Amino acid sequence: MRKLLLAAAATAVLAPGAAVATTGYFAHGYGIKAKSMGGVGIALPQDALAPATNPAGIAFVGNRIDLGAEWFTPDRGASITGSGAPGANGTYDGNDTKSFLIPEFGYNRVINPNWTFGVAVYGNGGMNTDYKTNPFAAFGGTGSAGVDLMQLFVAPTVAWKSGNHAIGVSLNLAYQRFKAEGIQGFAMFSASPGNVSNNGYDDSTGVGVRIGWTGQVSPTVTLGATYQSTTKMGEFDKYKGLFADQGDFDIPENYGLGIAWKATPALTLAADVLQINYSDVASVGNTADCLFMGACQLGGSNGPGFGWQDTTVFKIGLAYEMKPGTTLRAGYVKLDQPIPASQTFFNILAPGVVEDHLTLGLTVATSKTGELTVMYMHAFEKEVNGSNSIPMAFGGGNANLRMSQDSLGVAYGWKY
Repeated sequence: MRKLLLAAAATAVLAPGAAVATTGYFAHGYGIKAKSMGGVGIALPQDALAPATNPAGIAFVGNRIDLGAEWFTPDRGASITGSGAPGANGTYDGNDTKSFLIPEFGYNRVINPNWTFGVAVYGNGGMNTDYKTNPFAAFGGTGSAGVDLMQLFVAPTVAWKSGNHAIGVSLNLAYQRFKAEGIQGFAMFSASPGNVSNNGYDDSTGVGVRIGWTGQVSPTVTLGATYQSTTKMGEFDKYKGLFADQGDFDIPENYGLGIAWKATPALTLAADVLQINYSDVASVGNTADCLFMGACQLGGSNGPGFGWQDTTVFKIGLAYEMKPGTTLRAGYVKLDQPIPASQTFFNILAPGVVEDHLTLGLTVATSKTGELTVMYMHAFEKEVNGSNSIPMAFGGGNANLRMSQDSLGVAYGWKY
């Protein structure tokens, strides 16, 4: 399995540091069509990327292949105020790496009226910061600072359909890679000081499952439900002194419900609600409060993490067929970002704080079997001010985070 995932990663990661973070560190949606509608897809499968949201959806999209890519440009940064550490106060730009290319691929095959097989390859999410001026320099960090986390799923999927209902299962074969730089000052708080920072990229693989149901309950209304288990990943050995449980970094469970309503022959409205349980993964959900009181160590069993809370994501979208072969799409995403104000100091490395997103897209038929889709997403700037979030061991003060995002996507799909 590891060879398969490494081959897929080599194909998919077209640019160094490919990463995306819009709902915490998950993508706001999967598949360019879904992304242009606010990420909805639990009850509205539209292409061969459906397994990324709800594996039952492949039973309704027919024989098709989809290829796409998203050009993602986050604007992230931080400021430190009120610190007693000499040279710490200031504003820090985390955009030394400015843009990322995130590819996707889906293949779907109807075996018979009851059974469908598919496979989706997509970036689950990630996080990247790249501070040319190190915000941790006053605390012992040297050189540039930041982290780079990328997660990739290869999801072979099978769905069984009876009438207007289907259930599906995806085997999630996951690959992730990570590096951290410029945070050497935290080594003194680590159970493994040599495995905290500046060790280059490390990677790990793991396996999980996603299950789902889709059912048309009336001529105009379709419902859906999906659940993804925690994806158990191997440890980041090079960073076993940074992440809790000796380098463990699992992908958290998530689940959701969706509805799609064909309001008119030309207009479809859809909505999803998704729960992401970041707190179930120690490296992500544990707070760092105990660290600076000497009660725990980085990398220790059930050790400190980034303090992220669980979040509920609300998505709404519409698709309007302007004329045969031309469909306009739009959407909105809303969540409560997962980083508490008390945890902003460590999260200078991972300021995934955006909450409100608007999306727009257009699909145009290029032939009887082919179609081109384009998408734009803007996540409005969000700031989180961390009053007294810097521990006195580091001079006290406030660490403040900010982020906004833009992305452009394009995909080509064809039926066969």
